[in-house]
Amino acid sequence: MAHKRLLCIAPAHVDTDALLCDTMPDWEICSVTSLAEAARELRNSHYLVGLLMHDREQQRPGDIDAFLRRHSNMQWVGVFSPRDLDSTLYRDLVVEHLCDYHTAPPDPVRLSHTLGHAHGWAMLKRRRQQLIDHDNADSPLIGHCDAIVRLRAQIERVAKVAAPVLIWGESGSGKELTAQAIHAGSERAAGPFVPINCGAISPTLIQSELFGYERGAFTGATRGKAGLIESADGGTLFLDEIGDLPKDLQANLLRFLQEKTICRVGSTRQIRVDVRVIAASHVQLQQAVNKGDFREDLYYRLAVLPVTVPPLRDRREDIVALAEHFFQLYASEKAPRLKGFSDRAIAAILDHDWPGNVRELINRVRRAMVMSDGRLIAPEDLGLTRGIPAPISAALEDTRARSERSALRDCLERSGQNVSRAARDLGVSRTTMYRLLSKHNMRP
Repeated sequence: MAHKRLLCIAPAHVDTDALLCDTMPDWEICSVTSLAEAARELRNSHYLVGLLMHDREQQRPGDIDAFLRRHSNMQWVGVFSPRDLDSTLYRDLVVEHLCDYHTAPPDPVRLSHTLGHAHGWAMLKRRRQQLIDHDNADSPLIGHCDAIVRLRAQIERVAKVAAPVLIWGESGSGKELTAQAIHAGSERAAGPFVPINCGAISPTLIQSELFGYERGAFTGATRGKAGLIESADGGTLFLDEIGDLPKDLQANLLRFLQEKTICRVGSTRQIRVDVRVIAASHVQLQQAVNKGDFREDLYYRLAVLPVTVPPLRDRREDIVALAEHFFQLYASEKAPRLKGFSDRAIAAILDHDWPGNVRELINRVRRAMVMSDGRLIAPEDLGLTRGIPAPISAALEDTRARSERSALRDCLERSGQNVSRAARDLGVSRTTMYRLLSKHNMRP
């Protein structure tokens, strides 16, 4: 079985076997003659690299743009005539979508080198993404720093029991995601997860929203309605920003936690509800208790299992991986030409304090993906321009070195420590492979 696969889109009169097979004997090459055929092939098979040999009569710029936009996850190399490149439309296609291009007629050897480089780059990128996905396969909380590892361990422990949980963390740090992870790891995972932002509901409506109401309980109540607590029966109730709950509602919530029953507004009938309560706050509730803003008895009812979510500034090792995760998550919003973050952007990300935590990171990355004019996101696109160090930071170098070492080690393991085979898998020469091994003090 071939180690590398290429999807080649070429006009029917082009002899792709003569062009490619002699210089690329270890590739599995699938040749098609139209964009429609290529789209059908890509629905059924996976390719990392594609070669587009332009046919002016069959391929219009708009069709090429739409096709490459749909398949921007691949590395594309183009072949265009010099006349094509005199056109602004085609030059824009090259800049927007291609990792490299050749002019027709292409030199087979140079073209094979370009395709091999594109494949090697795609393999390294895919391997890095696989490592990120593997690290976080069992948790929506991305990262491997000590703080997030401790948080995942806490979640695993508290998920196994039914006692109330109180999550503390700064705004935007991921408290609701933590609550969802606890619910997903619990015996109630098949039941509903009902989030309630206690600070977002009008004080005049919160009683009826939480506990429900009967017909005629107030003007406009033409029929009865179950409250949010009742709708969480059999699952988990997440009370976000519990510190914003009015004092009179705190007494009702305490009664529910003690008796596991509620009474709808306008009714005297007690309804038994089986829910697990997870509460969260960005303020320290113990301090709110000392100030008289929060009931002490409710605090101790909620804080049976306390969990703290670390701020993003305490997760420096994970910030780059998180930024790249959100770049992939919102990839549909970016221009096809945009391929990732520049070195200066990574340095700026690492240098920033992130007072808005993960929520701020998401907002800045999404904004940069829309506003960036280049192939790589710059610090200016992120709105991070103050105090940017010109050279690549030590943290960035360390991150890259770890990724390189991991990719090399895994390829060697898969190849049975065969350097030649590992080099082929990575799409690099044996000489480059030995240079990389020497750089990282590795021996096969």
